[in-house]
Amino acid sequence: MDLRMNHTPGMNDWTPNISRVLQNFSLAGEPSTVSYTSFIMPTLFGIICLLGIIGNSLVICTVFKKPSPTSSVPDIFIISLSMVDLLFLLGMPFLIHQLLGNGAWHFGETMCTIITALDANSQFTSTYILTAMSIDRYLATVYPFTSTRFRKPPVAILAICVLWALSFLSITPVWMYARLIPLPGGLLGCGIRLPDPQRDIYWYTLYQFFLAFAIPFALITVAYRRILLRMARSSEALTGQRCARIRTKKVTRVAIAICLAFFVCWAPFHVLQLVQLAMSHPTLPFYYAYNVSISMGYANSCLNPFIYILLGQTFRRRLMISVRPAAEEEASQNRVKSARGDPSESGQPLLHLVSVSGR
Repeated sequence: MDLRMNHTPGMNDWTPNISRVLQNFSLAGEPSTVSYTSFIMPTLFGIICLLGIIGNSLVICTVFKKPSPTSSVPDIFIISLSMVDLLFLLGMPFLIHQLLGNGAWHFGETMCTIITALDANSQFTSTYILTAMSIDRYLATVYPFTSTRFRKPPVAILAICVLWALSFLSITPVWMYARLIPLPGGLLGCGIRLPDPQRDIYWYTLYQFFLAFAIPFALITVAYRRILLRMARSSEALTGQRCARIRTKKVTRVAIAICLAFFVCWAPFHVLQLVQLAMSHPTLPFYYAYNVSISMGYANSCLNPFIYILLGQTFRRRLMISVRPAAEEEASQNRVKSARGDPSESGQPLLHLVSVSGR
């Protein structure tokens, strides 16, 4: 997400990347605000960064190590979300360093553009992938048979590539206006400097709100509303269909939880962004609420792995298999073989952990 700053005297012509966390709000001299932005925020960001890198790396490794030779469509969306979050989290130490340095940037203009673009790209790409995932769940639930010709891994991979390209186009303002910004005391900050901040900040905020939040979330809401209505009206299935329907419901439940987590984490930030446009002198409570909303938005990058673990039984089994040492696994299988005296029985349960979902 783009980190913006309220315009302050002498610095009203720029919009720095990390300055949303360092916002003046006429409170720069408050010791509490200094400690909040120079200690509490970097600590929270550090925890989010550590947990997110570990969690998303485990998700990617777990999906790639599954017994099935090919990935399912939900697997592709899961990997894509984790890669987006991981890519952003790997750049978060630069933001933490900038916080600890009171907004100063020491890594050059090229890195400034890259890190700012990763920041914005994370929000846009995640939103687009969640929307595509919701449409996939809609097709799998409402049109389970006719949608099979579209819901194939190659089609999902192509869709992900298109969404990445769309995201890079969506952050065109970041590519155009991210640069080094002079700060008081001869320091340089990293941020987005709009040509006419007093006017451009309105279109920039609304552009970000509608394209990265409001429109995608409206599509997601419509998709899941129809999914839930279809599930509520569904009649008893035949025995052969019931298993696939149960798998579809499980994956849909995880997808809904991911979308809800995204909404809970990002809605406060976007609401406060709109509120800030109408405020000339933000108050101290608004300052803290705004920075809490930033932390919540960043925290979304580390939440998905925990959702998979809590709600995905198949994912939990996969995770235990993937992190178990190979030697221990082989020894365990040998013990089972010896105890049963039947080598054909050993290792069979793993063969059933092929897919995280049914189509």
